[in-house]
Amino acid sequence: MTEGTNPTADAVADKDPARGLAAVRALRTLADRLEDIHVDSAREAGWSWQQIADVLEISRQAVHQKHARRARPDADGSPTPATD
Repeated sequence: MTEGTNPTADAVADKDPARGLAAVRALRTLADRLEDIHVDSAREAGWSWQQIADVLEISRQAVHQKHARRARPDADGSPTPATD
């Protein structure tokens, strides 16, 4: 990627606090979304909360509290509580 084509990357080197903090917010949002996607994928693959927690290097309780409240749909589309 060339300079100027990635606003988030450009903001890292920017000395303006407003743009730098906006980049931090954007990265946090992206990281949270990636975590949601991959935790869902791991659960669908049969991973336990402990296995996910080990890879993320956080407690089982922390990963469960953050992600279990989001219901995973069954094959028929109805919500299923994410329990373990």
